[in-house]
Amino acid sequence: MNPIALRLLNQQLISPQFSDPADVVAHMGAIQAQEYRMMRWGVAMRTRKPSLKAFKQAFDSGLIVRLHLMRGTWQLVAAEDYWPLLQLCAPKALAVIQGWMHSNRVSIGDEEAARIREILVQTVDDKGSAVKEDFVQALAMRGITMDEHRLSYHLRMAELTGTLCSGELLPMKASYSLVSVKMGPQTRFDRDEALLMLTRKYFNSRQPATLEDFVWWSGLNIGDCRRGIAMMGDAIHMVRWQGREFYLTEDCRTRGFRKDRYHLIPPYDEYLISYKSRDIVLSPDYRHRAHNNSGIFQPVIAHDGMICGNWAPFKQGNLMEFFLGDHETDLQQEWARYRNFQCK
Repeated sequence: MNPIALRLLNQQLISPQFSDPADVVAHMGAIQAQEYRMMRWGVAMRTRKPSLKAFKQAFDSGLIVRLHLMRGTWQLVAAEDYWPLLQLCAPKALAVIQGWMHSNRVSIGDEEAARIREILVQTVDDKGSAVKEDFVQALAMRGITMDEHRLSYHLRMAELTGTLCSGELLPMKASYSLVSVKMGPQTRFDRDEALLMLTRKYFNSRQPATLEDFVWWSGLNIGDCRRGIAMMGDAIHMVRWQGREFYLTEDCRTRGFRKDRYHLIPPYDEYLISYKSRDIVLSPDYRHRAHNNSGIFQPVIAHDGMICGNWAPFKQGNLMEFFLGDHETDLQQEWARYRNFQCK
């Protein structure tokens, strides 16, 4: 087994199968969207012809939705998966947020939560798509002031209760829309059905991966993750590799890998954040060049899947710094792919 080649193929980083950004997000189940500007490249680089315009169209139309969902962080999900994933993941995500609030000695009672949510809804309803500054102004007009952290807690709770979701894609700022307008009425799903769907999508798009990887990524408890794998039945099997137990599905892509390929990978990308243990593609000696212990991820360069350097997406020029291996190969083709994406 060549786990690096398999991950590149199944994560759609080599020989991508999709042209539509929404299809990529649906294939992945959820895509980390912590960095508002770079999440666009994280999706587009997995399409046949990366296009910022195509991503914006899918995002603005609601085919791709951004919200806090797993582990208390931002993800992109496909519209078709919004309701089942929200119902599956929201209880654990709310518990995470409440734990943060307790640690920071923040208390939000039911009365306050209901009152603020009503103001948030009214603001978005009036504007169609609202940013944080709009909420701050609407609250001030009612004599309410609160710091940014408290407002963020209210916004996250509104997301996790199916009230607010992402609005229009703006250059720099996140905006919010009403779920009732953008996503339509709530659809009820059986919990096992949603769990099976998430499990299948995770392993189809991240394989080979371990149980521990799935637990980390999904934010679910280990019992749920084991149950999801069990429900897949014969569609998934275990392979031992270098003393670890990895799972592969019957649909695993194995053909299409090409050598000597570079990737400009954005921060928080699924290529790293999908797994609890990242040493298969990232040497432990250079872990600090990709992320720190506080969960801050950097833009990295991969050569044939191995993380070997850093790049600077927002600075002038093709700025790169390699920390692993001898890399004299010209990366102009990959840089051109990234620059063309911004123009199309």
